[in-house]
Amino acid sequence: MKIIVGITGASGVIYAKRLLEALDKHETILVISEAGKRVIEEELNMSWEKLKDLANEYYDNNDFFSPYASGSNKFDSAIIIPCSMKTLSAIANGYASSLIVRVADIALKERRKLIICPREMPLNSIHLRNMLKLSNLGAIIMPPIPAFYSKPKTVDDIVNFVVGRILDILGVDNKLYNRWRS
Repeated sequence: MKIIVGITGASGVIYAKRLLEALDKHETILVISEAGKRVIEEELNMSWEKLKDLANEYYDNNDFFSPYASGSNKFDSAIIIPCSMKTLSAIANGYASSLIVRVADIALKERRKLIICPREMPLNSIHLRNMLKLSNLGAIIMPPIPAFYSKPKTVDDIVNFVVGRILDILGVDNKLYNRWRS
């Protein structure tokens, strides 16, 4: 599979890092917003350049000459993780001012899988309306909310649950988390 991963300036870049690690057998294309680069350095204590090494390809968020800025270039899925409310609003309202938003716009118009992992709380009515609008357009809204039935003991357990659920939606087999068993 060819999967585009967009990282924006919301907290939770640990999810994106783990997702890229888990997708090592797939072709991954990474795009990081300027704010996302700062969050990577703040939250992961690593440079964004080092994180981009986890992907097969990297494009600048302002690169509208990237092959992925065109709907004629095929990719299977796009994931925006974490997704800031600014980026979510731009996608919901068709304001493709960055490569991340343009890729999401292409995924919607071409009916490709688009997973958006919004990271904000509490949510106001504008956020909720934008998420509903995107869900109605076919996007999958997956806030990175962990489950506790598997009795997580570490932050990695929580991250692996969220990333495992994303991989499930992508159709990627994984054993990152303990599934519900009644």
